[in-house]
Amino acid sequence: MACGALLLPLLAAAPAPDAARPAPSGLQSAFAAAAAEYRVPQSVLLGVSYLQSRWDAHAGAPSVTGGYGPMHLTDARTALAGAPHHAEGTEDPRGDDARPALLPDAEPSLDGVALPARLRTLPKAAELTGLSAAELRTDPAANVAGGAALLAAAQRELGEPLSADPADWYGAVARFSGADDQATAAAYADDVYDVIRDGARRVTDSGQRVTLPARPTVAPETSQVRRAGLRTAAAEGTECPASVSCEWIPAPYEEFGDGDYGNHDLGDRPASQRIQYIVVHDTEGAWEGVLNLVQDPTYVSWNYSLRSTDGHIAQHVKAEDVAWHAGNWYVNAKSIGLEHEGFLTNPDAWYTEAMYRSSARLVKYLAKKYGIPLDRQHVLGHDTVPGPTSGTVPGMHTDPGPYWDWRHYFELLGRPFEATAGPSGGLVTILPEYAAHQPEFTGCVTRGEPCAAHGSSAVRLYSGPGTDYPLIKDIGLRPDGSGSTTGVNDIGSRVSTGQQYAVAGREGDWTAIWFLGQKAWFHNPAAQPVAVSAKGLVVTPKEGRDTIPVYGRAYPEAGAYPEGVPVQSVSPLPYRLPAGQRYVVGAKVPGEYYYAVTFDPAGHRVVRGSDLYYEIQYGHRVAFVRAADVTAVPSWS
Repeated sequence: MACGALLLPLLAAAPAPDAARPAPSGLQSAFAAAAAEYRVPQSVLLGVSYLQSRWDAHAGAPSVTGGYGPMHLTDARTALAGAPHHAEGTEDPRGDDARPALLPDAEPSLDGVALPARLRTLPKAAELTGLSAAELRTDPAANVAGGAALLAAAQRELGEPLSADPADWYGAVARFSGADDQATAAAYADDVYDVIRDGARRVTDSGQRVTLPARPTVAPETSQVRRAGLRTAAAEGTECPASVSCEWIPAPYEEFGDGDYGNHDLGDRPASQRIQYIVVHDTEGAWEGVLNLVQDPTYVSWNYSLRSTDGHIAQHVKAEDVAWHAGNWYVNAKSIGLEHEGFLTNPDAWYTEAMYRSSARLVKYLAKKYGIPLDRQHVLGHDTVPGPTSGTVPGMHTDPGPYWDWRHYFELLGRPFEATAGPSGGLVTILPEYAAHQPEFTGCVTRGEPCAAHGSSAVRLYSGPGTDYPLIKDIGLRPDGSGSTTGVNDIGSRVSTGQQYAVAGREGDWTAIWFLGQKAWFHNPAAQPVAVSAKGLVVTPKEGRDTIPVYGRAYPEAGAYPEGVPVQSVSPLPYRLPAGQRYVVGAKVPGEYYYAVTFDPAGHRVVRGSDLYYEIQYGHRVAFVRAADVTAVPSWS
């Protein structure tokens, strides 16, 4: 494998570790000690670590790609050997009633995959430092020393001096990324040097304050990356901003008998129909296996994949075409799908800063290009895409899950969530402090058993103002009326950062919202709030209506379909919107259906009706109501 070449710079000799090296008194001291021992500029070591983990140690638990500690030293075979995939979802990724369900049984995994060097840096750090793999995984100071040793080894292999000037370390930083191509390695190094120039300061997940003083005049020797022996990625044809590394690995559009074809549909977006959503997924598999799947014409597809270790992007389907990824054909036809390398239920799932930044740059680019609002009703998680029909609701997928840091993600998007009104605004925006907010989840490793404590974007909902009340029920997920659980895949009784809801009441430290047709309560103490006040447009049933139906897709009325295009059912979900309740509006949209059931796109049609819909935040997922059924009013009225 080409990426096997990444191991070469890490084989170089490093200074022999001092067996009597005293343990630093804190993480800042650990960076200083490791920088001195391995003759790596402290600013370089701090900058690399910030891009890997924002200096967090995650209590020794692995990242989604098997990376440990502040330096994200990888030992993927150990970390992910028994990691389960989230098997709750049984959705048809296409989500289209007009053709037979597509239910792939393939699952990406590490089985049979030769792990590239970027997923094996921890064992190499152990060789270079003499420290055990266990120490490197669990001791932050040892982990930092391992990262310093790897950087020094890369610098030596490149023939560069162990200089005290951070500008001389660009090539080593690029190689530390683990990328096997020049563009990705350079983009990673550019990010590290941006951090060095800007400086950073934060309190880590273990409560330690770490500071990187700004070095605004640092100007690295960027030509070093051209001498690092990395490949040139095939970027031609990609639709990515210049600020990320992107290559074209196409998903096949092929016909394979009996009129069947895969693994996406050709389109003419945005000329034919507006691109309205970006859907954030996690891959539930390692990079190499995931790329194999998206290149299988009998499988499913998505537009982009993002790699966790370095933020590298692969594009598979053009934005003009329709990928099969979200399990709801209406959403697929109007969205772009982004798969992020990761596992929802890995015991302490965490994603690298490099991937968050790369993803945010891509999303900002796509949002600007296609006029997509940067909010949680247009930048969707796969877990907030509604089931298109009642029967599909229980099987919809739940990634990227409660451990995706939506707060930080939207800060990187330049749209941070914040209060937009006083208490009389009528709405709340869910906004827990991610690292400090650690609700209990179960089922990450063993069904019913607690997951490792971890920061979360999710807030749990109860049927009354106290934890002794039952959790809110979701009749769509559980038609038998049974209660919600704390399972990591159970979204029936939780909301997520950035989502907005109408306030239904307050009692002490508890706030109630309208959710799934019910009054749902969450703990919101003034000393540690998990929501802030907001205002906006809401809908409520028209006067005289006791309840109105809720839909999982905004399809046209029957009379809008031309001859030759089968009428698609506008079937309500098993939910209702009762009189007196209010739900936040995301957009007003026309009924629309993309008919595409043939390999030849000449037969494809976009059907638009005169019926209008409001997209609303109904439960954890979004939903739709007919505009004719509701009245839209300001939330503060």
